[in-house]
Amino acid sequence: MRALVTAASAAAVLVLATGSASYGHQQRADAPPCAGQLITNPSFERGTTGWTAGPRMVVLGDQARPAHTGRAYASLAGLDITRTEVLRTDVTLPAGCKLTLRLWVRTTTTETTRRDYLNVSLNVTGVPPKTYFALSGDGSPQWHQYTGSTGTAATDRTATVIFFASEVAGDGVTAFDVDDVTFTLS
Repeated sequence: MRALVTAASAAAVLVLATGSASYGHQQRADAPPCAGQLITNPSFERGTTGWTAGPRMVVLGDQARPAHTGRAYASLAGLDITRTEVLRTDVTLPAGCKLTLRLWVRTTTTETTRRDYLNVSLNVTGVPPKTYFALSGDGSPQWHQYTGSTGTAATDRTATVIFFASEVAGDGVTAFDVDDVTFTLS
């Protein structure tokens, strides 16, 4: 009986010292917090570091076409030739965290029909791929911000943002400029 009282007293001291009893799922002490920005080169200031991109995608802005912030941005299409371009990056999304994608896009065009376009998709492990934005030549010639987000999950996941530009020759030039792409945890 004395051993049972001593064990119960020790458990009560543990609950008083920690503020609660331990049941079920606990966040690991070494688990990353659900805060911060995950993309290492969001403004393309270091070229394509951290991105999978074609060789001519990152350009330095000038007075006629400045970057949203900094000096550089990614530019897709804009050559009036039939082709596609892909720009992408992957990050690890920690368990229990929500991810918010924010990006700035500017569209300049001389196109008279809507045949050139930019699709922006956010793919997350375990979730069907989703196109968040589909932009064509009628987009804004000024920088415009777009936002999308994910839910949370019990396990770590991979999140991928993909910019897919398609251009058709012969009907004018459309350039899609992308800058300040962020993955923010919450």
